[in-house]
Amino acid sequence: MVVRRVQDHLKLSQRRVCRAIRQPRSSQRYRPVVHERDKQLKAEMLELTQNNPRRGYRYITQLLRDRGWRVNRKKVYRLWRQEGLKVPVRRRKKRRLGCGDNGCKVKGAEHINHIWSYDFIHDRTADGRSLKLLTVLDEYTRESLAIHVGRHVRSSEVIEVLSELFWLRGLPEFIRSDNGPEFIARRLKRWLADCEVETLYVAPGSPWQNAYSESFNSRLRDELLSRELFGSLREAQVLVEDWRSHYNQRRPHSSLAYKTPAAFAASCAARDSASLRPTHHTQEEANVMRI
Repeated sequence: MVVRRVQDHLKLSQRRVCRAIRQPRSSQRYRPVVHERDKQLKAEMLELTQNNPRRGYRYITQLLRDRGWRVNRKKVYRLWRQEGLKVPVRRRKKRRLGCGDNGCKVKGAEHINHIWSYDFIHDRTADGRSLKLLTVLDEYTRESLAIHVGRHVRSSEVIEVLSELFWLRGLPEFIRSDNGPEFIARRLKRWLADCEVETLYVAPGSPWQNAYSESFNSRLRDELLSRELFGSLREAQVLVEDWRSHYNQRRPHSSLAYKTPAAFAASCAARDSASLRPTHHTQEEANVMRI
């Protein structure tokens, strides 16, 4: 590049410029050799990028590894820049006053079904009518337990969604939310108390205390809601459920060492079941236990 700039500026030959700056002329004739493996890697990288346009090269690197490629991030990053793809800018996080009182730090999830969190996110269909989405998340495994899509979601519908999840997955010990009217309704609070599920409410005006739900909702909006224009309520329900399945089953999560939430939950369940295996007692202990 330097030789070419000097040539263009001073109108000199390549030979004279290379002699002046003491650079071999052969360096100007070098053409990098693109190996067939790199062509295949680049083709798969572009395919994955088209399917995941809002993800960076680290995420794509993990997907390539899942496909069997033995490649490091630097290699993918170099190809990424060659293709002129989007490179996410790392933004410096700003400290907030009162971060030490973050609700997630005060009560953090320690195992599956320890703490769930739920929140609302809003959107519209093509005709301008509103959509309201109730998202329920397991904070330990990051699994999306349910996304209920409706025009209006009242406390009675929140109870219906939670009741089905309780029957399918068991009861959580705590459930975290903001102070929305649907979450502080007396009927819902009384029903949760009957189920022996304790509530964790974040401080008013402190969404960072419900960080897991806020982060999940931002991913949902960035990867689906901002990209799709729903023609009807039914279309929104189908597409949202498809995205939820992809999020749980196929989308690696950076905070889970790039495992999918479903795979991480399965590993935790296997570990917990192994720890609950019956121990081997001596014959004397067995006789005492029978007595």
